[in-house]
Order: sequence, then structure tokens, then C-alpha cells
Amino acid sequence: MRAAVFSRFGAPDVVEVRELPTPVAGAGEILVRVEAASVGAADSAGRSGRPRFARLMFGFGPRDTVLGSDFAGTVVSVGDGVTEWMPGDRVFGATGASWGGHAEYLVVKERGAITTLPEEVSVEQAVALVDGAMTALPFLRDVGHISAGMRVVVVGASGAVGAAAVQLAQHRGAHVTAVTTNTELARGLGADETIDYRETDFTDGSVRYDIVFDAVGASSYGRAKRVLTTRGVYLTTVPGSVLIDRLLGRRARIAFTGLRPDAAKRPDLAELAQLAAAGILTPTIDSVYALDDIRAAHARVDTGRKRGTVVVRPA
Repeated sequence: MRAAVFSRFGAPDVVEVRELPTPVAGAGEILVRVEAASVGAADSAGRSGRPRFARLMFGFGPRDTVLGSDFAGTVVSVGDGVTEWMPGDRVFGATGASWGGHAEYLVVKERGAITTLPEEVSVEQAVALVDGAMTALPFLRDVGHISAGMRVVVVGASGAVGAAAVQLAQHRGAHVTAVTTNTELARGLGADETIDYRETDFTDGSVRYDIVFDAVGASSYGRAKRVLTTRGVYLTTVPGSVLIDRLLGRRARIAFTGLRPDAAKRPDLAELAQLAAAGILTPTIDSVYALDDIRAAHARVDTGRKRGTVVVRPA
């Protein structure tokens, strides 16, 4: 099979497409033909080795590593004991720390973070759901405890996570303010108000928010606390100083969504698939690349200006 491989940390040109042995599904596993996978910030960090904590996952000298955690495709074969899936099933999900999605074929556990892909949802949309909404949902629901009537501001509302957060918050009855340069996109996603951060600093206003969700690490608790309600919470996808804020008992939260067990991810995947199939949640796709153009996909992510999810099509 063909796969995008890197064997040293560096710029996008360290990734190259090679022929690798096609994996075989073992007991309790399924073999998926990967039709789409996302290329996101985690892939960029894994490839570049920056920030430094990324090397904890790949070591200080990666060798023949295939990135890609979010995938969508078709089941090709199943291993011994598998009863939940059969060849021909359309599926999507996340591999977690095992990666491997930037390849034509991928082996995943039968009971891993995987669910059925509805016919109404394309493979590109499916990986965009995993890339963005699977992070936004537990942040808003489990950490922010979002409910109808809350005022929520989403910083970085045109990125994969931010775009999903705007839609999920709106769906749950919140009043949503989107902070982004792409105000037209944010309004199309359902934001009640938009703020162009080049012109206005949302933390200088008089409006108070129940949740400040920084989906790109552009703000800080120190700034956001000025516009938080008495019980308001600052959420961020970027650890940074928020860990210190937590130690000091401040109202700053980070959810390690990728570390949640598969048993917790599966119902979320199914819920998001249903929302997408019903047209309630529209995954935002920045661009789509062929596997041979994987370097260009990484370069697009590295710009920090993508709008939604960057998708690669291995097959």
C-alpha cells in the first residue's frame, strides 16, 4: 500500500509517499480502506517535533512514522471474533495515539473510536467532524456545561474546532459570538454576533460571557477574565499557562479530549454523525489534497490560516 511517511522531524518536505506492506486485521480488528483523513495541528506538531512536548509521542528520532488520526472509509476485511462490522461497511473515527491514517489501508480495533458513516455524510465531511467537532463537543458539554441561554464567545471561530463550536453552541441554545476575520463564514455557521479581532478586542467590551472558548490559543485567562461572568469559565485547546491557572484555582479549563477512552468517544461520534446527516452540523472543509500532495497539505496547516479541516484522500 502507499503511505505518507516521515523519519525525521522537520518541515513538510520530510514527508514522502512510500510503498509499505498492507496491514492485516488480527483478532478483534478490522481493515479499513482509507478514503479520507485529516491533516491537522497534531499532525503538524508530530511531524515538526514542535512544540517540544510533541516528541513525547514520537521520541527524539522518529522512524518510518505514518501520521493521521482521523479517518473515514470502507471496511475491507475483519479479523477473528469480529461481529460488529463486515466488509463493505462505511465507517469513520479516530485511531488515537496509534496514528496511521495517512495511508491507503488502516487496521483499527473493532470496539475502537469508530462508528457507522451515514450515506448523507461524505468521507471528507466525516473526517472534518472528527477533526473539529470531536474536540469542541466535550469542551462545551463536559467542561463548560453549556446550556440554553448562556452567552458564549468562540475565539478562532473559522478553524476546525472553532467552526464546530459555533454550531454546537448554537444548537444547544446558547447566544454565540464568533471572534474571527472570516465573519461571513461565522454568520453562515449560525453565530449571533461576530467580532473581527483585527478591529476589536473582545476582552475590552462590556459584554460578559458564561464561556470564553479559545479554540486556537490566541487569548489567555488573564485577558478573558475581564469579560467572564461571576461563574464564567475560560476554555482553551492549547495547554500553555492554563495548567498554572488551574493549579492556582482559577476558572481556566483544558480538556484532554484525545486521552478520553474509546468507550466515551463512540457515542459522541454517533451523535455528531446524526447531527451532520440531519443538516444541523455542517463540517467545515478548508481544502482537499491527494496523497501525493501530502506535503502541500502539511504546508497549508503550517500557515495557521486554514478555515476548517484540511483533508487528504489516500484512496
